[in-house]
Amino acid sequence: MTYIAKPKFAHPNLKPNSLGYTRRDYEGSVSTLCAGCGHDSISSAIIQAVFELEIPPHKIAKMSGIGCSSKTPDYMMGASHGFNTVHGRMPSVLTGANLANKDLVYLGISGDGDSASIGLGQFAHSVRRGVNMTYIVENNGVYGLTKGQFSATSDKGSKSKGGEINHDAGIDLVGLALQLGATFVARSFSGDKAQLVPLVKAALLHKGPAFIDCISPCVQFNNHNGSTKSYDYVREHNEAVNRMDVIVPRNPIHVDYEPGETKTVTQHDGSILSLHKLAEHYDPSDRVAALAFLSAKAALGEIVTGLLFVDPASQDLHDGLNTVDTPLNELHDKELIPGAKVLEALNASLR
Repeated sequence: MTYIAKPKFAHPNLKPNSLGYTRRDYEGSVSTLCAGCGHDSISSAIIQAVFELEIPPHKIAKMSGIGCSSKTPDYMMGASHGFNTVHGRMPSVLTGANLANKDLVYLGISGDGDSASIGLGQFAHSVRRGVNMTYIVENNGVYGLTKGQFSATSDKGSKSKGGEINHDAGIDLVGLALQLGATFVARSFSGDKAQLVPLVKAALLHKGPAFIDCISPCVQFNNHNGSTKSYDYVREHNEAVNRMDVIVPRNPIHVDYEPGETKTVTQHDGSILSLHKLAEHYDPSDRVAALAFLSAKAALGEIVTGLLFVDPASQDLHDGLNTVDTPLNELHDKELIPGAKVLEALNASLR
């Protein structure tokens, strides 16, 4: 992987937060993603959210798997803890780290291939177990690193860049997260920073499994007419050795619209996305109603964005396991070796 470091200097007039960090202190290396990629907009939103929440960079643990989306943690919070796992296995590593040290803020960054295909079981079990984390899927409905095949979230009937039709039903990760018991469920669009930043901030402050599905159009392989994950669809309703691919730089697409409004977004290739932002009177405390609302809007071809469900009194995995207040990685022999009598009593209680 090519690593391009940013220069150390920063503008002297950058305003710091109360910890003394500027927004520059929450950035990472220079992005190597395609110009105009929605993933970079998501990275920018996460950086802004963490800066505004005034979380020290060393208190964050960012995890990822494999894919374009899983490269993005390298482009944010360079001073944070980080681990890039094998394909689809990020949730297990995050769960283990969380069990060992619950004092860190855990941020899982994944993609639709990483979470909805090879890692679907990992995603499901981390959510149902109640791991305290913010889990963000940068969802573009395509395998961008392997030349644009359909991903598991590609909608049935959508068209690939090469003209093929997807005949398989797409997996709705938001509906799945609701059914699995996630206590914070939201969906956003990479081009709607006004909505995405507050959602990320709320997810980071939430105790329990917080899931955000963020539609993030791929400017190279899934931003064309017929795609339901392209910029336009959301906003509006090589084997030869010497073969070269040219990626034309694109400008990011931005959208701003009011709660309760439906916005059609035209993407770079002319395809259309239809986004529906939840109205302010929407009740996010009803899990069953949220599932029904999603189904009704999906039947109209609309992608619902906003905070879909939240349980403010939720608990996490440590509450269920009744672990001690001290992080497990800080326990010493005195706490870990209680003696033969205590061990005998414990064994007797299990017989």
